[in-house]
Amino acid sequence: MRGLLLLGLLVVGMAGPLHASRKDAKENRSLELYIKRVQGEAPAPVPMPGSCWVDSGKMAALASDYKAAAVGDLITIVVSHSLTSSNAGDVSSVRSYNASSGVNSLPGKLKTGGVANLLGLQSSETLSGKGQADSSSSLTTTLAGRVVAVLASGNLVVEAERVINMNHEKQTVVLRGIVRRGDIAPGNTVASNSIGDLELEGEGKGVVSNSVRQPNVVVRALMRILNF
Repeated sequence: MRGLLLLGLLVVGMAGPLHASRKDAKENRSLELYIKRVQGEAPAPVPMPGSCWVDSGKMAALASDYKAAAVGDLITIVVSHSLTSSNAGDVSSVRSYNASSGVNSLPGKLKTGGVANLLGLQSSETLSGKGQADSSSSLTTTLAGRVVAVLASGNLVVEAERVINMNHEKQTVVLRGIVRRGDIAPGNTVASNSIGDLELEGEGKGVVSNSVRQPNVVVRALMRILNF
């Protein structure tokens, strides 16, 4: 019994570092795939035969300032995104039907007062429908990122990540994209709407996020069966 207890504690103790190592490997793999993809979109320029000049060399920018230019340099990214969408539709339909039948005359001196209106039909149908959907999201923040790669065209691949843990709530913002050197302001800042191939992800985990998270698979299946 004691041996099984020790084995269980050993397994639990190894589960934490194993989970952390798998998470780190996944993040590194994602970054490698991102850099590989953007590098493939910008092929390297063909050098001139016999030329000793290198556009990305250290001597190519003797008058450059402290703005981000090489791998590892820091850069400030001003994020300001807002998205609003609206969709509305109205449907209206009216239909009516009237019909009547009767006898206008009878042979002889028979009166037609009682059979003048033998049958009368009336029907009406009205359909009215209205639908509206609105969606709005916005994100405004400032992130300090770093240059993770320099493309052959001279553009910079930047990555920024911010993790905040407060009051049992974890907020994570991850940003990746391509920055042109000319879009970097004198204060070493760049606006998010000037970043190409922008990937921006924000997610929360904790007390507040769990309260607005969608139900699990079983609850969603029951809601679908009960037509909720």
